[in-house]
Amino acid sequence: MTPLLHDTPVYLTAAFYLFVDLPNYLERRAALLAFCEAHSVKGSILLASEGINGTIAGAANDVHAVLAYLRQDPKFAKLEHKESFAHKPPFHRMKVRLKKEIVTMGVDGISPIHMAGTYVKPEDWNALISEPDVVVIDTRNHYEVDIGTFKGAIDPKLQSFSQLPEWVKKAKSLEARNGKKPRVAMFCTGGIRCEKSTALMRTQGFDDVYHLQGGILKYLEVIPQDKSLWEGECFVFDERVSVTHGLHEGTQELCRCCREPLPADAKASPLFELGVSCPRCHAHTTETQKQSARERQKQWEIAKSRQSDHIGTPQRQQKIKALLPQDAPILYSFRRCPYAMRARLALLVSGIRCEMREITLAHKPLSMLEASPKGTVPVLVLQDRVLDQSLDIMHWALSQNDPQGWSTAGQPMDEAAHALVRTCDDEFKTHLDRYKYPNRYDLPNGLEDRQAACAYLHQLNSQLMQSAFLMGEKWSWVDAAIAPFIRQFARTDRTWFDAQTWTNLQTWLIQFEQSSIFSTVMHRYKIWYPEAKPVAFPPDSPALSFALTS
Repeated sequence: MTPLLHDTPVYLTAAFYLFVDLPNYLERRAALLAFCEAHSVKGSILLASEGINGTIAGAANDVHAVLAYLRQDPKFAKLEHKESFAHKPPFHRMKVRLKKEIVTMGVDGISPIHMAGTYVKPEDWNALISEPDVVVIDTRNHYEVDIGTFKGAIDPKLQSFSQLPEWVKKAKSLEARNGKKPRVAMFCTGGIRCEKSTALMRTQGFDDVYHLQGGILKYLEVIPQDKSLWEGECFVFDERVSVTHGLHEGTQELCRCCREPLPADAKASPLFELGVSCPRCHAHTTETQKQSARERQKQWEIAKSRQSDHIGTPQRQQKIKALLPQDAPILYSFRRCPYAMRARLALLVSGIRCEMREITLAHKPLSMLEASPKGTVPVLVLQDRVLDQSLDIMHWALSQNDPQGWSTAGQPMDEAAHALVRTCDDEFKTHLDRYKYPNRYDLPNGLEDRQAACAYLHQLNSQLMQSAFLMGEKWSWVDAAIAPFIRQFARTDRTWFDAQTWTNLQTWLIQFEQSSIFSTVMHRYKIWYPEAKPVAFPPDSPALSFALTS
């Protein structure tokens, strides 16, 4: 049930970040998420090799417990946070995400840990930005600037923070005068973007670069309104939408489609539909997407009238329970691996639903290694045994159910079918690896192995000249077992592959890549970790038919 509102705000929101070298950030995710969930804390935390960035909310004791948990790690001992309170939960879920950057700029070599500009305390900010030779830059997105900024600040009109480097190169306001580049003061919501932006500026030759310590939120917290140079409200990325001086909740409302604050007079526009669209985003969604949003809004209103949660774990778990049968097999997989792909193809066409555990090859989970010490995907954990060879998984799945007639077992062609797949797995795969990854084998390039692999491709093309598929006029397990490897070969240099004379093979591959079964098995899953809630493969109810026909 959704808690009733109280006169005193009961939900504490804590925003924090820290740039710090974090080479083992991948290993930190599972334990951090489990600790947050154990304390009923919700929000979002990003981990990357350059540090941590997060906003979390919950009961004050629980939020402080998470902060204490982080600070017990010497890496995060200097972590600072900003607090505010709300009457209602600012977040509906808890997410700990792994990112390349905790704030995405997309420029290699930018390190706020070593290159950030000079911190300016909120108490000293007014004096700095009032000096005539200082260029003041708002580093936030355009829709954030629209509802509030500092007096006299330049708005670069950014759609995303990654556009800032290009703007800096072209900005007239940043051009040198009398051979000297101007002093620059930069600011953002919580301080993280301006730390990275000042590091960028220093790489561009700007020596006098300053940024507001703690960001706008710290400024609004400590500077009285009658002494403030801030105009408007400050957008925040949670259910409060905006805050004002003293970090009190603002007046802005959010469009649930584009997740940006509603423009002025938006509700009076014929393009505004509650929970569906606003004048800014109406033209950017299809009617199908709008209809889905209408249904979501309807369910939200029903849940609100019943004082229950529409968004969150219970609803998600009901869906998972419906998709996953009791004692479902567990599949450890890696999306791009051709061995794992062929196993998923057979499981999908057989109608066997599994608990999907997508892994990273660099950080294989202990539970997978305990089930299969060889440590390669795919691994299918059944109630009575473990299958850790892709072909074993394929044949097991088809022995359970074979609605499309993929199996060749008991047919005269079965021996030839197995021979064709063995050649793929042995000879062709060896040449494929050396062609695709020549550096692993101390080769100058993989062209000799590419040429050697062509013998097998010519063999497949010749076979496909006799029939639509490798074993006849319908798709079989042989096609499914070989196609992922041919796809990997073709993607190494698609232009070269498409220029070859094996027309039948090329048509066969394109048909596979454009099929619904390929689209389904290539669904992107989040990386699994031990405390993660189950996810189902296939991701939704199976289609009625995944047949590939000539």
